[in-house]
Amino acid sequence: MTKQAVFSNAKIILENEIVRGTLVIRDGKITEIVPGNGNSGEDMDGDYIIPGLIELHTDHLESHYSPRPGVRWNPISAIQAHDAQVAASGITTVFDCLRLGSDEAEGFKKGEMREIADRISQAQAEGRLRSEHRLHLRCEVSAADCLDHFSDFETNGLVGLASLMDHAPGQRQFQTMEQYTLYYKDKRGLSDEAFAIFVQRRQESSAKNSATNRKVIAEACAARGIAIASHDDATLEHVEEAKELGVKLAEFPTSLEAADASHAAGMSVLMGAPNVVRGMSHSGNIAARELADRGVLDVLSSDYVPFSLLHAPFVLSEGEGAMSLPQAIRLVTSTPARTVGLDDRGRIEQGLRADFIRVRRDEGVPIVREVYRQGRRVA
Repeated sequence: MTKQAVFSNAKIILENEIVRGTLVIRDGKITEIVPGNGNSGEDMDGDYIIPGLIELHTDHLESHYSPRPGVRWNPISAIQAHDAQVAASGITTVFDCLRLGSDEAEGFKKGEMREIADRISQAQAEGRLRSEHRLHLRCEVSAADCLDHFSDFETNGLVGLASLMDHAPGQRQFQTMEQYTLYYKDKRGLSDEAFAIFVQRRQESSAKNSATNRKVIAEACAARGIAIASHDDATLEHVEEAKELGVKLAEFPTSLEAADASHAAGMSVLMGAPNVVRGMSHSGNIAARELADRGVLDVLSSDYVPFSLLHAPFVLSEGEGAMSLPQAIRLVTSTPARTVGLDDRGRIEQGLRADFIRVRRDEGVPIVREVYRQGRRVA
């Protein structure tokens, strides 16, 4: 039986313009976009209709699964709590980050992340989740056990993205010891002696493992059609390496030259939506707004605050020299979808999946009023 729904009197955000009109969906897909105010269907009262948001990088699930150091929560409960928040934020497709490889005492054990992945599959199969969940493997290539953890996902079909990370001191995000000391020594309350041992261990592990692990994981992902992301690239040499590895997504570049070069090479440059909302990076690196002004910002990620993914595009569309709202919305919809090969969503366009959100925004923080995935209201 055909199922049809009509949404009239809406400001519909297309790729390059905003159309006041009516959206028609049938059997989970968009069938018509009709300009002008129709008299039939549900009245949107002038609210925006925006494509469902595509989230490529969020650590939010981890905070539900391990809410305190050493604490592990029921996986299904953690996944459902995470899903409820991302769906309410307008995210209809989410790539959940799973951390692979660690030489820290509080790191996850082998098999633990695969267990989470299996529970995500179970929850989706049982109809427990509002958003569609896929996997983003965050591979700490400096860790000795990274490939061992990665092997748990050789047959997992939910994996759509893998990032190559090295958080050792002197690398990428932590090019200066000042940044590293603040992030690890001060926050963890380590003594000078304990911190010196920690630093030496991380540097030795990076020197021994990073190059090999990067190559092995990149080749495995290329063979399986999994998109590859670089992480915290800082130099032109980092960007050249990313090009050789077939990287599609440059996550959180830490210098302007790396961001410029990544964008010029055809990679999608990703920055954090919280960075946009706050006006600065929490770790002291470059501001996302600066990359937007340079025309080299392609994708936003909510990172650690799910609702920031909707809030940030409205922030970027205001002020002198700002992006248009359709251009800003592309950062969280069509561009991330294309970057990871999801061509069936991310746009309000005839024939695509009816993943969309109804948003009211007169001023200030936008309000999510309704969320639809494949034509069915989920929030």
